[in-house]
Amino acid sequence: MQRSNVRFNASSKSAVQAFTPRLRLAMLASAMAFALLGASAAMAQTAAAPAKAGEQKAYVPDVGQEGKDVIWVPTPQSLVDKMLDMAKVTPKDRLMDLGSGDGRTVITAAQRGLTAQGIEYNPDLVELSRQNAKRAGVADRATFVAQDLFTTDLSQADVITMFLLSTINEKLRPKLLELPAGTRVVSNTFRMGDWEPDASETVTENCQTYCTALLWIVPAKVQGKWDLGGQTLQLDQHYQVLSGKLGSVPISDARLDGTSITFTADGVRYAGVVNGRTMSGTAAGKGNWQAKRS
Repeated sequence: MQRSNVRFNASSKSAVQAFTPRLRLAMLASAMAFALLGASAAMAQTAAAPAKAGEQKAYVPDVGQEGKDVIWVPTPQSLVDKMLDMAKVTPKDRLMDLGSGDGRTVITAAQRGLTAQGIEYNPDLVELSRQNAKRAGVADRATFVAQDLFTTDLSQADVITMFLLSTINEKLRPKLLELPAGTRVVSNTFRMGDWEPDASETVTENCQTYCTALLWIVPAKVQGKWDLGGQTLQLDQHYQVLSGKLGSVPISDARLDGTSITFTADGVRYAGVVNGRTMSGTAAGKGNWQAKRS
């Protein structure tokens, strides 16, 4: 059965302290419950397929097993599907799963037509994932590498999925924020510090614990002064949330959705798209507008 995993950075003191006996118990209870539910019979049959004559017996990971920086805990298929749905994936997208376990998320993405790659430290899980991708008929689109997620180049991904502790997410956050605006990041349950998610949804069927998908969309960088039709647009940015002034008038309801920007000034609603050092769009009742960095 394909599963995603939770990874722990043993070199991070805060992450180790966060890994309490209570958390371990909850995670193992979740894993046992998931195993009993059998969220995806088809995937289970694929992973459990008997070896053919002459084939080496497949590696079978133990739920809750520890490795370097890793605790392996399964993610229900229903939540994997929800995470991909929230990211609005299309066959044109390139997906990267950080801590890919035995490949469930990557294989599911590949079955939807995406090119997907799993990053997993445990080489045995990597090999198992490759075999599972072959059995699922998606080995041409689902690939796996044995690598440390902190040293991985994420720049080619349109969508990043993960099931990591909040401490690990926060350590990754600066790297994620440098990705192209519009990149979608989806996490199972664990948050990103003070970077609030753009959306959150909870699965209630075939899932008992760790059932919430959180979506972030990497925002464009707009902090600073812009010239909008001869007026100064001052923007202060806290991730996707904006504040500031247009001339002497404070703006409100201002935020970014990737490269899309919206704000209200003096009762007028502005909507536009950021393109590097320019942005343009429409203002309700006033027609088109354009702004350039001062």
